[in-house]
Amino acid sequence: MPAAMTELTDTTVDDRYRLLVDSITDYAIFMLDVNGFVSSWNAGANRFKGYTEAEILGEHFSRFYTEEERVAGTPQKALATARTEGRFETEGWRVRKDGERFWAHVVIDAIKDAQGQILGFAKITRDLSERKKAQEFLKRSEEQFRLLVESVTDYAIYMLDPEGYVSSWNAGARRIKGYAPAEIIGEHFSRFYTEEDKASYLPRTALEIAAKEGRFEREGWRVRKDGSRFWANVIIDCIRGEDGALVGFAKITRDITEKRQAQQALERAQLELFQAQKMEAVGQLTGGIAHDFNNLLMAVLGSLELANKRARAGKDNKELIDNAIQAAKRGAALTQRLLAFSRKQELKLEAVDVAAIVRGMAGLLQRSIGPSIQIATNFPLILPAANADANQLENGVLNLVLNARDAMPRGGIITLSARKYSIHKGDVNGLEGDFICLSVQDEGEGMDTATLDKATSPFFTTKGVGKGTGLGLPMVQGLMAQAGGALVLKSSPGKGTTAELWLPLAEPAQVESAPEVVPPASICRPLTVLVVDDDPLVLMNTVLMLDDLGHSAMGAASADEALVILEQGQLPDVVVSDQAMPRMTGDELAREIGKRYPQLTIILASGYAELPKGAALALPRLAKPFSQAELNEALASVITTS
Repeated sequence: MPAAMTELTDTTVDDRYRLLVDSITDYAIFMLDVNGFVSSWNAGANRFKGYTEAEILGEHFSRFYTEEERVAGTPQKALATARTEGRFETEGWRVRKDGERFWAHVVIDAIKDAQGQILGFAKITRDLSERKKAQEFLKRSEEQFRLLVESVTDYAIYMLDPEGYVSSWNAGARRIKGYAPAEIIGEHFSRFYTEEDKASYLPRTALEIAAKEGRFEREGWRVRKDGSRFWANVIIDCIRGEDGALVGFAKITRDITEKRQAQQALERAQLELFQAQKMEAVGQLTGGIAHDFNNLLMAVLGSLELANKRARAGKDNKELIDNAIQAAKRGAALTQRLLAFSRKQELKLEAVDVAAIVRGMAGLLQRSIGPSIQIATNFPLILPAANADANQLENGVLNLVLNARDAMPRGGIITLSARKYSIHKGDVNGLEGDFICLSVQDEGEGMDTATLDKATSPFFTTKGVGKGTGLGLPMVQGLMAQAGGALVLKSSPGKGTTAELWLPLAEPAQVESAPEVVPPASICRPLTVLVVDDDPLVLMNTVLMLDDLGHSAMGAASADEALVILEQGQLPDVVVSDQAMPRMTGDELAREIGKRYPQLTIILASGYAELPKGAALALPRLAKPFSQAELNEALASVITTS
């Protein structure tokens, strides 16, 4: 054994320190003599280097190095550094007994006596393999992430410092914005914004919002290097350190110009399609309604022309006049269908006995369908009242029965039935609560799915050109919707069709307060009535009806003319005014009269159910077209209540 090693071995070591060093297992702590031979060995060295004390004492420490480092003289250089500088420290690969490599942190300290003579070296080694693996994994992950970000070309992904200056730049940013990394790194990101946005401080606002809320997102115009604009989706995320301090921002920009253009093109196409559909609907309406109205006008004009000739000859005109009246009533019913279809018809909702309605229509229904078809009814003994407009419900039932008749050209049975049902939301067209289901079932050919889907579409009809307007079912559907119910059609080829009218139950208070049917009140005295209408034919007709009823009627062709008549002191008992007039509507005239002559009673006549937006007067209403009896009833109601 060399003399230096003998000298070091003979040195007395305190037993307590030896126990301390020997008990350490996380560090290899051992001594080398001046030449690098191992002179002591602790448990930690035994644990991760694999050598027992007996195996390694007296061996040179270079055996722990890799073959490449031994060839390069790394062990000798380490001792030389420790000898001259007093300490050597490094990290690198070391080799266990079994040949396995591990990453180690190594410290070699020179041990000197009081005179400064080198006695040997203290060597401490720590196994950092796990940390090295973690670092390498992190490094690989960061490199992969960097390569991922840099290779993305559909998104501009880059970093900003806390002030908004660009600190990184990927390939997508270069492709979309046009700048090379050398051109843009260190520049402020506001150069991507339009002049308008910069003038409104949008770049600064975006960073402030991102810093405050953690994220900023918006779409807008951005500017490329060549000055061209593109529509972008922009996201700015705030990046903070572990201490919460602002580190910078991650900015992602996507060019969605083509997407926006495609969306705009789609919207234009949808508008054009809507316009085309609207024009097609108008064409269908023109064909169907014009056909029916021409037939009605032919009946009215033909009857009146013949009545005029017979009157001159002194002959009886009753049959011709009745025919003209019936044709006019059919025209009024046609307009009511249009109003019902558009859900603009005024409904008088009240407690209605559905079974009684159907029984009362028995004669009309049978006459309408002819002798080859039978009508069967199926109603329970007790059926709660429904909340509906009795007249419109009759029209709806009649329409469904006529459709059922047309579906059975060879005859059959039409069954009308009703039941009470409690339904949950979503079971029947989104309805919920207690309803009466009145159904009309036929034994006709039925409809396939495509026809059934279009059955309630406006102007759709299977009856052929000139044989239907296609407004029957839409009318019924509109009535049901206004009443808070629904129309449901069920059909399949060869199995007939069932049309269901779902009507909400009447409230108990409605049933208790249902008014008795009483004849119109009579007027005990002649009235003075001012009629206001911009249509001279309607004005003259209304004045003549009032004269025939024994009243004194005055006519005004406009609201202004009516106000002039009133200012002259000719105050009537009642004013009957049209709603849709130029310059001043009936509602506006009523407001003006209310200010000047609050004692006057006003009846508003209109072909529409709804007053214009902003109208707030609760005025008596008279629906156009009205008969002399309806006019008389309206006058009687306002006189008896005034």
